[in-house]
Amino acid sequence: MLVLRGYVDLPPHTATDFDHGDVYRPTGRVFIAHTAEGTVEVIGGERSEYDTTIPGCREGSGVLCAQQDKLVFAAARGAGLVLVIDAESNEVKRLLSVGPRPNGLAWDPDNKHLLVADVQENMTLLVDLSGEAVGRVLATPHLPGRPRWCVFDAARQRFLVNIREPAAVVVLDAEIGHIVAQWPVSFAGPHGLDIDPEGGRAFVACDAGQVVALDLATGEELWNVPIAGSPDATWYNAKRTHLYVAIGNPGMLDVINTSTTTVIQRVPTEQGAGTTAYDEQRQGLYIFLPQTCRVAVYDEV
Repeated sequence: MLVLRGYVDLPPHTATDFDHGDVYRPTGRVFIAHTAEGTVEVIGGERSEYDTTIPGCREGSGVLCAQQDKLVFAAARGAGLVLVIDAESNEVKRLLSVGPRPNGLAWDPDNKHLLVADVQENMTLLVDLSGEAVGRVLATPHLPGRPRWCVFDAARQRFLVNIREPAAVVVLDAEIGHIVAQWPVSFAGPHGLDIDPEGGRAFVACDAGQVVALDLATGEELWNVPIAGSPDATWYNAKRTHLYVAIGNPGMLDVINTSTTTVIQRVPTEQGAGTTAYDEQRQGLYIFLPQTCRVAVYDEV
């Protein structure tokens, strides 16, 4: 069960609108895309307090931590760039030109490939970050519709990308970036996405107010669970077999037990709080609250 530990206040801003965040597990630091301000906010994990603000991320959207590589990727949707940030020093090491409007991100640590989902051209870009080829775009396959979030399936060396319409999950080869499958989803608007590598399942949170589980081997739908509204960020806690689904309207977080396929907890958050970050190592969940410009910190107990 999630229990509130407290809140972290962020610096006051003229506008507040958060997007995806992620946790760098070695230190527990949380990196948050602050879309309205064009920044990445950083809070300290162990102390759970504000750390710093990284500027230059116009219309910040996707944020992803590459754990083994000590990097943070942040999509600047308004600038056609991805910032490559040192996860320990906060230094912006490189700007990757991946325009026009990058959003979703996924990382393949084996091949050092970054998948970038573009929401204007409805395509993905497979970017090579290995050796002397850093920043080279290897493939730009067009998608059947607007992409939402994406993840890397290490066991099968594939990327999965949610497509809003037609409702589907597109599967791409991690090495060359080509589309190898398209799995239909029976509910409208696939948005949040995470996977259960051990159990071989993908969890797709849909705008229609449903979470669908797909078989990672075949794409077959295994089950679906109704949730409180239209979802956004979705995280799977393998230790507890819990799925955390953030719902901006009416301001709720649903916790689904993926073994019993039931909603076991419904946490009131704040209107517009549709995005979160999950700390697997410390069993913590961070919920970004745009109305009060702060972060709610929960522990799984």
